[in-house]
Amino acid sequence: MNTLVKRYIEAWNETDPTARRALIDALYTPDANYTDPMADARGRDQIDATIAAVQQQFAGLTFTLAGEPDAHHNTARFHWHLAAPGATDPLVIGFDVAVAENDRLRHVYGFLDKVPQT
Repeated sequence: MNTLVKRYIEAWNETDPTARRALIDALYTPDANYTDPMADARGRDQIDATIAAVQQQFAGLTFTLAGEPDAHHNTARFHWHLAAPGATDPLVIGFDVAVAENDRLRHVYGFLDKVPQT
């Protein structure tokens, strides 16, 4: 699960559309879903579109794990930060729960702990 979580973060940081899609296809089951307070993406196409939209909204920022994932069986929970490279204070802080099936992500549930004020 820790490897899946690290690859998950890599996919969110991959800005080349072809490379990102290859990561998504390798990482997620065909019928995977990603859900957070602002998105409900079902299937690899929608997950890819969601990641692309977030990258456009937060251009130049990078996702990092905020500590090691806590995992057992086929489930992991982990915190992440979204920040400019070298920044000491992340712009966005989140907490995700990922459920795997046959060594691929099947469900990811995202929670936002800190979001920018608009």
